[in-house]
Amino acid sequence: MADTGDTAACDLVTVPARQGLEAVDLLRLRHGVGPVLHDREGDTLGFLVPPGTAARWNLPGSACTRAAAAHPGGARPPVTGSCWLVPPEGAVARATEPERLRAAIHEAINLLAVVDRCGGGAGSGARPRRAGA
Repeated sequence: MADTGDTAACDLVTVPARQGLEAVDLLRLRHGVGPVLHDREGDTLGFLVPPGTAARWNLPGSACTRAAAAHPGGARPPVTGSCWLVPPEGAVARATEPERLRAAIHEAINLLAVVDRCGGGAGSGARPRRAGA
């Protein structure tokens, strides 16, 4: 992404970190991902999306809010208490395309549900079944 030196308004889609990390991987493999924030407690990821997305975003388990101006150079994240997972200079776009993000989040949820049903996945909370159980 080219650094134009200006700041750009953005909206922020926030999802649980586990789903978000899967979605980041899916987007990187297929379409590319815009800048992504990670909160310092590790509970959520935030995807920068084009301004106006919050007005039409409706995906259970996620939230979309208006964020402060994003700094294209990556110097300071637009959300206090966060750091860049994918910094603006490492992103392929200024923002992640909302419909592609929505599809990646849906796919991530489905993939993680399969992992949980199979008893795998670090931090999934699923317990393997014992023989004879």
